[in-house]
Parts: sequence; structure tokens; C-alpha cells
Amino acid sequence: MRWLIGCLINAVLFMAFAGYFHESFYLTGFWAALQASILLSILNVLVRPLLILFTLPVTVLTMGLFLFVINAITLELTDYLMGDAFEISGFGMALFFAVLMSLVNLVIQKTIMDPSRSANRKSKK
Repeated sequence: MRWLIGCLINAVLFMAFAGYFHESFYLTGFWAALQASILLSILNVLVRPLLILFTLPVTVLTMGLFLFVINAITLELTDYLMGDAFEISGFGMALFFAVLMSLVNLVIQKTIMDPSRSANRKSKK
């Protein structure tokens, strides 16, 4: 259930990016955003750990900031695999969107997801 909520949140983020940054981010519609979100989550499970492993020394030297580059690479892979339905204008924009998505997902996680978890734990005690 949590995975599905994450995919829906990312799909809504993709739609928002396409609305605000229409010259550098293109989507054909909500279904393309949902497909891209699901594909991105699959790439995050399959490809991202390998990229992190291969770039571990650089990630350690940059104190984890290189993870944004890895997120941008997975966004670019999503762009490539989705074809014309999902387009990001370049790697710089993919990096910008990776940072923006990380920040928005962090805020959503801390404000919406975590308080409901702690409320569930308190009610079980």
C-alpha cells in the first residue's frame, strides 16, 4: 500500500512539474505520469543499488550529494524508456527535478506519512 501511495505522489509531482516547467518537462497526461512513476520505482529497486555500489567512493567523498546525480540518472533512464510520453530536456533539468522531488518527498514523508505511523503505534499500546 505504501508503494502505491508513493507512486501516486510521484505521479502528481510529475504532473506539477509538467505544469510549472512546461518548456523543459513534458508529459502526455496523467496515465503517462503514473506509468513513469511506476517505471521510476522499478528502476530505483533494480538499477539504483548498482549505481550506488559502483559510485560508492564518489558518494562518500561528496558526503552523499552524489546520490542526487544517481537520482537524475534514473530519471533520465525513465525518460529514455518512456519515449515521447515523458520528456526531460536535459541532464541539468533531471538533476534539478531529482533534488526537487527529494525535498518534496521528504516534506510529505515527515508531515503526512510519519505522523500517521506514530498515531497508529500509540493506539496499539
